[in-house]
Amino acid sequence: MPELPEVETVRRILSSVLEGQKIVAAEFPADSIVQKKLPEGTLLAACIGAKVERVGRHGKFWWIELDRKPWIFGHLGMAGWIRELGQSSIRLREHGQAPFDDENGRPRFLKMLLESENGRRVAMTDGRRLARLWIGDDPKSALPKLGPDMMLNPWSSEALLAKLSGRSAPIKALLLDQALFCGVGNWIADEVLYQAGIAPNRASGELSKLELGRLIDALAEVLAHAVRVGADSDQYPPTWLFNARWGGAKGQEMLDGSAIRRETIGGRTTAWVPGKQS
Repeated sequence: MPELPEVETVRRILSSVLEGQKIVAAEFPADSIVQKKLPEGTLLAACIGAKVERVGRHGKFWWIELDRKPWIFGHLGMAGWIRELGQSSIRLREHGQAPFDDENGRPRFLKMLLESENGRRVAMTDGRRLARLWIGDDPKSALPKLGPDMMLNPWSSEALLAKLSGRSAPIKALLLDQALFCGVGNWIADEVLYQAGIAPNRASGELSKLELGRLIDALAEVLAHAVRVGADSDQYPPTWLFNARWGGAKGQEMLDGSAIRRETIGGRTTAWVPGKQS
């Protein structure tokens, strides 16, 4: 599922193609689910002829700021993606190996296509229809209530210690709470806990300031590297849990000489290494 690094990557793609440009052509194929039951033509009317001033992101949400209201907002869901047409693109695990385009050269599962006045085009696709597109006047009114973005406004160990004091929920569950760790999803949470040496089932309120400091540092390092390489998982370090966390025929049972355990914690499938995390 796209998490902060993946969404920041598509934000940068949208920014590169659209910022400072007028949108001269657009397509939003009818999809009442992805478009949240907007009246037909709403998204098209919002953007055609408008100049893009900025592309923003908070956590897993992105938006396109136009020189008029309303703006366009989006979420990639479980397998949505945005790429510049004619350019190479990474693949999420959920994309498999099927071609991005059909036999006619059009993006498969197209949900949005925008063309700037310089001729560059970006497409949003989603074969699972869990992505969303909508309109709004600003992020405050158009987005759900979110906590601090973990790349833009990370916690200090002192502030996080105070925030988690007395909390009995497992730290894995709270890492997925977008009111606390906005942008963090399942794979990042598992990776950060592994690198910080913290068991995912530990009660959040029992973690020490030192442990929380390790967690914050690990989160910063994971996000920085993943964003730097454009969320290309082929460029993640071989020591990362990411490369082994998924089960099944292609999964691994050991990492750095220790067994990987997979179980449900906080309602989500969790991979961790008891020999390395306590």
